[in-house]
Amino acid sequence: MGRVTERRKVIRVRDGAVSTRPDTLVAEEPLEIRLNGKPLAITMRTPGDDFALAAGFLVSEGVLAEQGDLQNIVYCAGATDGGTSRASAAERGGGSNTYNVVDVRTAPDVPVPDITLERNVYTTSSCGLCGKASLDAVRTTARWPIADTPPVRVTPELLADLPDRLRAAQRVFDRTGGLHAAALFTEDGELVDVREDVGRHNAVDKLVGRALQNGDLPLSRSVLLVSGRASFELAQKAVMAGIPVLAAVSAPSSLAVDLAAETGLTLVGFLRGSSMNVYAGEGRVALRAAAAQG
Repeated sequence: MGRVTERRKVIRVRDGAVSTRPDTLVAEEPLEIRLNGKPLAITMRTPGDDFALAAGFLVSEGVLAEQGDLQNIVYCAGATDGGTSRASAAERGGGSNTYNVVDVRTAPDVPVPDITLERNVYTTSSCGLCGKASLDAVRTTARWPIADTPPVRVTPELLADLPDRLRAAQRVFDRTGGLHAAALFTEDGELVDVREDVGRHNAVDKLVGRALQNGDLPLSRSVLLVSGRASFELAQKAVMAGIPVLAAVSAPSSLAVDLAAETGLTLVGFLRGSSMNVYAGEGRVALRAAAAQG
């Protein structure tokens, strides 16, 4: 398994003084996701929780929805070994496993997409499948319509407390300063899970994938908090997992706001201290004061 961090030599300049020292960097490696033996996608990620990442990715793709949809996930040998499984490589007594290829096997009755050259996708650590899905596609493929979920109400005070709690849980960020994070909280503000990755969308996939593996989908009484901005894809992943509230410490994109409005997702941005902007789904936020005029 690849390491989460790596050490590199760096020349440090501080107030005119130059020194050489080792620095801790976040690791970034490609992960190829195969579906029933066929290549589906490649994402740049921080190694760790790879099975959860693959499962969560397939939830956002509409392939997996519940624990029973997933038969198993295994590491495969690298592409130079012809894509054989770890077991077969070991049986041959040769071949090295890079732990950068996983194969997701679905239950026999789970419909799978037609995998063609046009369907194969490459995702980066920064944006994932930018622009791949349309608003209509997400709305029609979501298994658990957000608007139909049980009522969830959160207060601005509860939301304001979440970023500090997320930051306190970012263990690898403390060593590298180079990781994004995503966290799941209950509607009462209890921290359920937190994942870190070089990409925000990967961190969310790891959360959702673990929830699927534990039989916890849909996450209909949860709040998802992400570091950085709220892109269309992060809103998409929240909707596909049945999460009713998405909050981000930075700005949302226009398409994320459009998707939230279309699906009933509560979208909060610029969550910093006691300040925040509610862009959609304000009915779930217990706002005491009337909106400012003008």
